Amino acid sequence: MKTRVIPFALSVLAAIASPAMAAEVHVAVAANFTAPVQAIAVEFEKDTGNKVVASFGATGQFYAQIKNGAPFEVFLAADDTTPAKLEAEKAIVPGSRFTYATGKLALWSAKAGYVDDKGEVLKKNDFSHLSIANPKTAPYGLAATQVLAKLNLTQAITPKIVEGQNISQAHQFISSGNAELGFVALSQIYKDGKISSGSAWIVPSELHEPIKQDAVILEKGKDNPVAKQFVDYLKGPKAAVVIKSYGYEL
Repeated sequence: MKTRVIPFALSVLAAIASPAMAAEVHVAVAANFTAPVQAIAVEFEKDTGNKVVASFGATGQFYAQIKNGAPFEVFLAADDTTPAKLEAEKAIVPGSRFTYATGKLALWSAKAGYVDDKGEVLKKNDFSHLSIANPKTAPYGLAATQVLAKLNLTQAITPKIVEGQNISQAHQFISSGNAELGFVALSQIYKDGKISSGSAWIVPSELHEPIKQDAVILEKGKDNPVAKQFVDYLKGPKAAVVIKSYGYEL
C-alpha cells in the first residue's frame, strides 16, 4: 500500500497568510515642493507602509487637469487662491484645506558670486536672460513679476525674460546656462540652512504677495483613507522638520 505524501511547499503556503498590499494616494504637487515631498514620502512609507504617487507641475495647470477629471486625490498647491477656488466649486472634501508651507522666492545664478546678497545685479541689468516661471500658471512666477514691478524694473527687464512652464523648468534654464540668472523657489537651491550651489539673493517678503501654499483633499480622495492619512502626516512633526530644512516657513 502506497503512502500519500502532501508536498511540503503546499503545506507551507497554506500556513502563511499573504501580506496586505500597500495602499496608495495620488498627489498633485506644485513643482517648487518636489524635493520636500519626495523626502516626506519616504518617511511616510516607512511609518505607514502606504505609498505616495506624486506628479509635479504648475499649480494653474493642475487646476485645469483636476477640473477635467484627472485622478488626483490630494493637491499641494503653490498658492492659497487655487485651493480656495476649488473649495468654492465644491471640488474638495469640506474642511480639508490648510496652509502646509509659506514659500520664499530667490534670485539665483548657477555661477558662484554672480548674484549679490542684495539683488543689485538686477538694477545693473548686465545680463542677457532672466528666467521666471509662467506667471499665469505658477505662483512663484507671479511673485517674480511683482518683485520687478516693486523695483521699477519691469520695462527694462521684460525683453530679457525667458519663461518656464513651471518653476522646475525656470530652474533648469538657469542651471543649464541658458539664462544667467532667474527667480526660483528658495527650496530648489537651499538645504539645511544654506544655499546649496551658485549664488543667490533671498528676496525680502515685502517685495511680493505672501506665497501661502495650501493643500486640500480632492473629491476623488474622499473615500481613500490614505488621502487623509497623508494630509495628517503632512501636518505632523516629521514633515515639519523636512519642510523647514528647505527654507519654508510654517
